[in-house]
Amino acid sequence: MNFIFLVLTPLLRWNSTGLTVAGIGSSSGSTSDKLNTPIDLAVDFSNTLYIADFNNNRIQRWLIGASTGTTVAGQANGTSGIGAAYLSAPAGVIIDSNNNIYVSDSINARIQQWTNGATSGTQIAGTGSSGFAYNQFHTPYFISRDTNTNTLYIADYNNNRVMSYAPGVSNGTLAIGGQGPGTNSTQLYYPVGVYFDSASNSLLIANYGGQHIVRWTLSDRSWTLVAGSPGMVGSSSTRLSYPTGVTLDPMGNMYVADTGNHRIQLFLAGQTNGTTIAGYMEPTSIHGGIYHVSDYEVGSFVEYKCNYADEMIGTNRIFCMVPSEWYPLPPICRYNQCTSDCE
Repeated sequence: MNFIFLVLTPLLRWNSTGLTVAGIGSSSGSTSDKLNTPIDLAVDFSNTLYIADFNNNRIQRWLIGASTGTTVAGQANGTSGIGAAYLSAPAGVIIDSNNNIYVSDSINARIQQWTNGATSGTQIAGTGSSGFAYNQFHTPYFISRDTNTNTLYIADYNNNRVMSYAPGVSNGTLAIGGQGPGTNSTQLYYPVGVYFDSASNSLLIANYGGQHIVRWTLSDRSWTLVAGSPGMVGSSSTRLSYPTGVTLDPMGNMYVADTGNHRIQLFLAGQTNGTTIAGYMEPTSIHGGIYHVSDYEVGSFVEYKCNYADEMIGTNRIFCMVPSEWYPLPPICRYNQCTSDCE
């Protein structure tokens, strides 16, 4: 008997345009139908969104198809504060299987747990004042959770480290970093995003200041590079610009919020070349000239024009051939004295 084995490779597809599912894209505000600088979100098992509404100092719950959100942590009117019922610039949010909410209350330098239906939170990490001690934070950002041990991992932005907190402890444990900002393999550089990968027992960390994504296995003493070039800002498929968020899908593919490039990059498992699946990249500006963009869709073009006294070297138009990439290189505007002085 002969057997034929088929190897199926998943084909990942996205629409080229997105749909607004929460907030009003053209307007920020504090009413229930609006958001003001949403910075992070979590999704529960019913696909309800929980949004860290940063400048409104609240967490909004948004049901599928709803036109308004409901405040489930912080004050509905957007008032900030230090009390148990208040938040001040919430930067990260996660939710557990019981719909308990965990919030990184960045300005208040603490992690708050809001049990399902509660009107106030409980401080479970941090002291409420900024510092470098292991029981303190200095602007905590995103959070991740090991669902097997309930350990929390917190990106401690201004302390350039990731801290871990087991349930019920008052002092955290240094996971990685804490040696000042930098790009060597034991340092972090203003980490924002953190994601716990249970399959590899490791953390993926978005180094906002380092322009790269690193993986730190919990048993190791240093990280390994998985995307971007340390210290190098760029917009090519191998570069990032101030990344803020990172996550994985069940197949091990990585998704990065490439904030400075206004795009979401997909890195297939084991690959260092990213593909833009959402957003766009602004064309390169030129010294001594201006440009006009017709659109940001595939097939659109950018038209460049040099200042009066400059001559153009190269083509005046470049084109979007694939999402978020422009070809060929933009022209150079070079000063030409004869433009104004010669007949």
